Amino acid sequence: MSKEPIITTRNVDVFYGDKQALNGVTLDVPRNKVTSLIGPSGCGKSTFLRSINRMNDLVDICRVEGEIMVEGKNIYDKDVDVVALRAHIGMVFQKPNPFPKSIFENVIYGPKIHGMIKSKSDAEEIVETSLRRAGLWKEVADRLQEPGTSLSGGQQQRLCIARAIAVKPSIILMDEPASALDPIATAVIEELIDELRQNYTIIIVTHSMQQAARVSQRTAFFHMGDLVESGATKELFTSPRDERTQNYISGRIG
Repeated sequence: MSKEPIITTRNVDVFYGDKQALNGVTLDVPRNKVTSLIGPSGCGKSTFLRSINRMNDLVDICRVEGEIMVEGKNIYDKDVDVVALRAHIGMVFQKPNPFPKSIFENVIYGPKIHGMIKSKSDAEEIVETSLRRAGLWKEVADRLQEPGTSLSGGQQQRLCIARAIAVKPSIILMDEPASALDPIATAVIEELIDELRQNYTIIIVTHSMQQAARVSQRTAFFHMGDLVESGATKELFTSPRDERTQNYISGRIG
């Protein structure tokens, strides 16, 4: 397996109109690891996450400068197919957002759009594999025609993870995926993240430092639009190099 980082960003600035939200962020994201983005509200974590699959393109006043390379290709090049990019880089949002369709249709929606399904057995295989990987198959195997919205919050979030996995991404972005869930559902999602990293590179935005410590191998600390420091999670939490990181971890800023 390649030791090269799967994502490299160099001097990434993001602006919303006249307001600069990110200042020259340079970060390498290693393959098949979980990287946590932590920091106070409004510090640029989600903005950075959304620049990696060009979700910021959906905001008219947003402008991204600098270089974001995914597997050696600058994703902001003119010839990049954004739809294909977003299949390659899945996204799971803060609040579970299943489509108002059956569980089966939720999972198969993306593969259909991307022309990945040649037969009914293809569809069934993709649905089962994705739900198994998302740790949901046993709970819903005999309920596939029920609406996705009929599931509990934690199950809905795993359905959204299955939906992201179904199009065979190599990277999954998660924007506070457990913040709307109860502690038991959160623990299930955290276990799942740990399993998924064997097959995917995961970047997770989290408000919870405990969660970052539990699920990630690398952590990047953002503060007021700056990437203050990044490194191995354990080292960043036990011996941060920057005083701002120390202050955040000890609860003096938040």
